[in-house]
Amino acid sequence: MTAWTRIRSLLAFIGVLAAGVANPVAAGDWPQILGPERNGIAAADETLATEWPAEGPYTLWQREVGSGYAGVAVANKRAVLFHRVDGKEVTESLDAASGKTIWTDEHPTTFAPQVGGGDGPLCVPVIQGGRVFTFGAEGVLTCLDAATGKQLWLRDTHTDFGAQPGYFGAGSSPIVVKDLVIVNVGGGQKEAGIVAFAVATGKTVWTKTSERASYSSPVLTTIADVPHLIVVARYRVLLLDPATGAIRWQFSFGQRGPTVNGANPLAIKGKDGNPHLLVTAAYGIGSVYGSFDKNKFTKLWDGDQSLATQYCTPIALGGFLYAIDGRDDQPPADLKCIAQSTGEVLWKEPDFGYGTLIFADGKLIATKANGELVLFQPDTAGLQVLARARPFAGTIRALPALAAGKLYIRDDHTLKCLSVKPRVR
Repeated sequence: MTAWTRIRSLLAFIGVLAAGVANPVAAGDWPQILGPERNGIAAADETLATEWPAEGPYTLWQREVGSGYAGVAVANKRAVLFHRVDGKEVTESLDAASGKTIWTDEHPTTFAPQVGGGDGPLCVPVIQGGRVFTFGAEGVLTCLDAATGKQLWLRDTHTDFGAQPGYFGAGSSPIVVKDLVIVNVGGGQKEAGIVAFAVATGKTVWTKTSERASYSSPVLTTIADVPHLIVVARYRVLLLDPATGAIRWQFSFGQRGPTVNGANPLAIKGKDGNPHLLVTAAYGIGSVYGSFDKNKFTKLWDGDQSLATQYCTPIALGGFLYAIDGRDDQPPADLKCIAQSTGEVLWKEPDFGYGTLIFADGKLIATKANGELVLFQPDTAGLQVLARARPFAGTIRALPALAAGKLYIRDDHTLKCLSVKPRVR
């Protein structure tokens, strides 16, 4: 049995292997950052073409957008766009088939980044339970009716909890867990690094830690069938009870200075049946990988030789990790395949170029910062490219979304919806 055959067999049980537990979503939705389970893996029924036309995937529609690096979220045939237009942060619900605006909501903003970057929002919206949640660059958290756009409530979290905007503004996307929306606010002055709000009212339910916010988004996992939340803050990784905020364990991660923690934590169920965790960052911080239960985390390997990636969340497939190692702002960046259990680098594609990865239908798509898309097959023997395209001449930093055969990508000026599903012959 080849390595790829083994991977395909294991992928049939992705729902079992994944330690993350997302809220139920309709098949084909991409309702939050990095998909249904926040791990870059699309719904099991998603299908992709194995090749693209010479000119690249067909553009179904495109439209101008304002500033920001927030990718779209997609659910129930709606795509939610979050961007800045002049002095307002604007949420728009778009018809996924045509790109036409169904409704908009907006609130004023005066945000300006401390060091470079744009002045728009960074966080991917969350679509859950008939509501849309957005978290703006200045920490404004909104809850909107998904059907009508009516604003149900709004919280100015940076004012309420004394949080600082960070280098590039707030950048940790909220997560909805049952009747709570939980945010890495970073309100250290008021012991409100992580805050839970009532979905129905926006009222504060609990606050925990004095940790500053990161650019990594929380993920949900289960331990003995009990949900737990993993949060990578500015200098620390924490496991919490999402219902109460009780901290189960924590360890140091990150370093002071001009650094960020930008990749999502990756919760994976190991072959032994126990939950495993990977966290990674650039700037010489590197990665930490280990097993955990509700009482402790046990490190299995660490260091920056295998993987130290700025904001590319690795894709875990059948015991192997696929990731783009390095930084967007400091080439080179190498595409790597890494043995999950040991950190051994099985192969690397030098100077591949920085970007992000998603997985669907047995294939990976790299959305590179230089505007290029690369479709390739996961293979532990080496890079197997299926197709390449360059839909943008400019820079892509917003995370892509994939739903119902449509790939949503944006640069600084344009959002495009591309058809990447198999062609009917």
